[in-house]
Amino acid sequence: MPSEPQIGGVDVLGLVYLVLVLAVIFLPMVLGRPGPPPGQSDSDSDDGGGNGPSPPPSPANTPGGGIPLEDSGPARARLRGHERLIDLLPARSRRRSPEPHREPVRTPDET
Repeated sequence: MPSEPQIGGVDVLGLVYLVLVLAVIFLPMVLGRPGPPPGQSDSDSDDGGGNGPSPPPSPANTPGGGIPLEDSGPARARLRGHERLIDLLPARSRRRSPEPHREPVRTPDET
């Protein structure tokens, strides 16, 4: 025996649930359609039509891209292939370290 009411093989509670969900989804779209404003007729008479849409805002006079970087320059190396970046950069010159100060070694006099 089926536990839910069925009529002709159709689950009535499931059908009611489906209709309720569809009503919740589509009813606001049907009832919320914009119509003519109150006090105006819906005829196609040409009675001036008003000013039309407002013009778009004028573009700003500031240049795009943010703050200009005055001290920027090109990169020292560009990766255009499969090389490593360290292979494209010139080798750094090494600084010589100063020789340590050595004290003269005294040998005892043999006399």
